[in-house]
Amino acid sequence: MGVDRTSKVASKIQIIGALSVIWLLAIVFMHFVRPIILPPVLNLGVEKDEVLIYGPWGNERRFTEEGQPNREELEKEEGEEDVWSYNDSCKFVLVESIPQDLPYISARSAAQPLIQSWMELLDSAQDSVHIASYYWSLTGPDIGVNDSSSQPGEELLGKLETLLARNVSLTIATSDPTLAVNSTDLEVLMGKGAQVRKVPMKHLTHGVLHSKFWIVDMKHVYLGSANMDWRSLTQVKELGVVIYNCSSLASDLEKTFQTYWVLGVPGATIPKHWPQNYSTNINWHHPLQETLDGMVTTAYFSASPPTFCPRGRTKDLEALLSVIRGAEDFLYASVMEYFPTSRFEHPIRYWPVIDNALREVAFNRHVLIHLLISCGKNSDPSMFPYLRSLQALTNPQTNITIEVKIFIIPVGNHSNIPYSRVSHSKYAVTEKKVYLGTSNWSEDYFTNTAGVGLVINQRSSDPQHPAPTIQDNLKSIFERDWQSPYAISLDKLPGQQDCAWHA
Repeated sequence: MGVDRTSKVASKIQIIGALSVIWLLAIVFMHFVRPIILPPVLNLGVEKDEVLIYGPWGNERRFTEEGQPNREELEKEEGEEDVWSYNDSCKFVLVESIPQDLPYISARSAAQPLIQSWMELLDSAQDSVHIASYYWSLTGPDIGVNDSSSQPGEELLGKLETLLARNVSLTIATSDPTLAVNSTDLEVLMGKGAQVRKVPMKHLTHGVLHSKFWIVDMKHVYLGSANMDWRSLTQVKELGVVIYNCSSLASDLEKTFQTYWVLGVPGATIPKHWPQNYSTNINWHHPLQETLDGMVTTAYFSASPPTFCPRGRTKDLEALLSVIRGAEDFLYASVMEYFPTSRFEHPIRYWPVIDNALREVAFNRHVLIHLLISCGKNSDPSMFPYLRSLQALTNPQTNITIEVKIFIIPVGNHSNIPYSRVSHSKYAVTEKKVYLGTSNWSEDYFTNTAGVGLVINQRSSDPQHPAPTIQDNLKSIFERDWQSPYAISLDKLPGQQDCAWHA
């Protein structure tokens, strides 16, 4: 009897021990496997008043009441840049669209045509195309216009339809509500098999999804100012970049696309803490580094609003401020709108974060600043006093220069096309870096609107025979526009019929 009882106790101990080992193994398995599985639906709440933003590697970063990153942290971390290297062969190519009837600029094009780049990307697609765009309007009937300049957009829509016939998947994230209320583009593509999600940004953040980027076969990327709008190809001046053969950056940008995709599910809410599989280790402090054809390149993506930035993702405002504050010789910027305020809140709020950064580098470091701001028939002329205030800081005796010009595209015989004939670019370039974004420079775009940015630095690995960097190429584009007859000084604005000055 005693032996049997002892035997039973020993068996029970063995069973309990085996179950404990299995339980521990299950915990370890779930810990390592769960982060790589994308959840189909995120329905985790977020506190609207929460100001705690998680920076790279879990470091907590707090923003000031004005939405500006803590300055002491920025200065402390500015010199702590590390890099990540992958076995890619990344190639960066600037792309632009030039409105019809702009002979001075057309004759001096310094980038690949946007429509050519888009068509080539679609022709090369073998597996998947992911597109994030504020709205869709690729045909003339979308806006009730019969104009031959809509043809490239209509051809682009046809090309997108053929993707699906070739068994290439097409996945689209767009903003809801949309500006293009009469467009049928998405319905046409959905009828062919495209997957579309409309992200309810007004409900989620009181903003819009303003991003404009493509990811093709998880290795090619387009990012820039152009929406999926035929006017972006023939009637609006746009600038962006195509990144070829760069799976590391494509996969990283895909994580931002997935934040949109998962929030497009009915009932989804912004998570208080994004799951680990949305995190990134490519950011401001740890950019990707590639060396190709004698050119050393570092790059990373940023995003807005802060609540759309999982762990490790650089906030878009941080990225822009780091480029401005890192300038030593010059800073050239081309932006459609510039307001040191909010734009879509009532009453509007004063928000001098970017404005102060520009004044600071001009005053303290004597950085030469040139701002090229667009103006068209639908522009808001209330921005001009802010620009005059910036320019008033100029003082040749103390070597302070902030010069502003207004870029006005002649309407000519294109007056039948609404919301066109403007420069829609959103970039900055210094002697060190390029910032290419999708946001205008005012508070709302960085605090509650979904956008993306890309910061690039290039240097030649052969000082004896240096090749032009992306900074050099973008600087040339800016200088071409700055010196063109379409760039008008502020004091010459009165009398410019194609600008909203007299609206």
